[in-house]
Amino acid sequence: MSPELHVVMPVAVFLVGLAIIALALVKGGPKPPPPLASINEPFKSVDTSDLPPLERYTARDNAPLAYRRYPNRLARACGSVVLIHGSSASGVSLHTLAKALGAAGYDVYVPDMRGHGESGRKGTIAYIGQLEDDLSDFLDAVQPAGPRTLVGFSAGGGFALRFAGDSRQLVFDRYVLLAPFIHHNAPTTRPGSGGWVSVGVPRTVALTLLNKLRITAFNDLPTVAYALSPEAAARLTPQYSYNLMKNFRPHDNYRADIRATRRPLEVLVGADDEAFRAEAFAGVFVEAGRVVPVTIVPAVGHIGLTLEPAALAEIVAAVSEHVDKAVHA
Repeated sequence: MSPELHVVMPVAVFLVGLAIIALALVKGGPKPPPPLASINEPFKSVDTSDLPPLERYTARDNAPLAYRRYPNRLARACGSVVLIHGSSASGVSLHTLAKALGAAGYDVYVPDMRGHGESGRKGTIAYIGQLEDDLSDFLDAVQPAGPRTLVGFSAGGGFALRFAGDSRQLVFDRYVLLAPFIHHNAPTTRPGSGGWVSVGVPRTVALTLLNKLRITAFNDLPTVAYALSPEAAARLTPQYSYNLMKNFRPHDNYRADIRATRRPLEVLVGADDEAFRAEAFAGVFVEAGRVVPVTIVPAVGHIGLTLEPAALAEIVAAVSEHVDKAVHA
């Protein structure tokens, strides 16, 4: 091979690779999936006429982020619960569950996670890790009473697991995960989360490669879309950027997140969950080295876990059990 070819060939390979990445970034985004009735329809029956007013706290970047507070409705206080909503949603989606926990004696706080609802620019965040920083800032600003429980639903349950394995995990006394998203390759996840999610795989792969090179300039590009109806898409968050997609979930090494947890942890999931395989959750935690109580609620689907009376009673019982143990420890 001539000396010229020794120079030209690596350059040509580099240029071809660069062109492939550029094409993936431009053309490889997610396509919106068809609306999924099992996700969209249940919320239409929820009465939100008694929603508490939005309040604001200031995050470390001076952004005013939104939350709602549901004060406990008993004479005695049982501590506080912070609820983390699911993908594309806002805190409004957990109104029914928040009221049930308030009626059981808890001060309940429901933030709109940054990128959702009234917190920040919809569908994106500035950097991976910003959601953990926001939650820490929320606790510092609002100072919920102890004992504290973090409860997350679906993608919010995955984020709660991420935080439960973080170095800041001790700010909560316990964690309750409701039908949590663990990982797209975990045995708990149905293909496409049951039709709820469409991922722009070429763009995601390209951005992952670029992030390994510490190139993050394109991380605000959308990489995942959700199966919202047109009506819901106008109110909620139909797409996530790469930053938000990677942050609102456990780390890719979710087993390390599980192994790093030191606080009590519990999982609840509906037996008829359309997005996840209820029977697979216990094994995921055991395989990662942690035995975690898993309650499978009969005849309840994914969204029904946060709406149906039988499921609400199980969630309140799970939170209360942990509180009693903390109080008497």
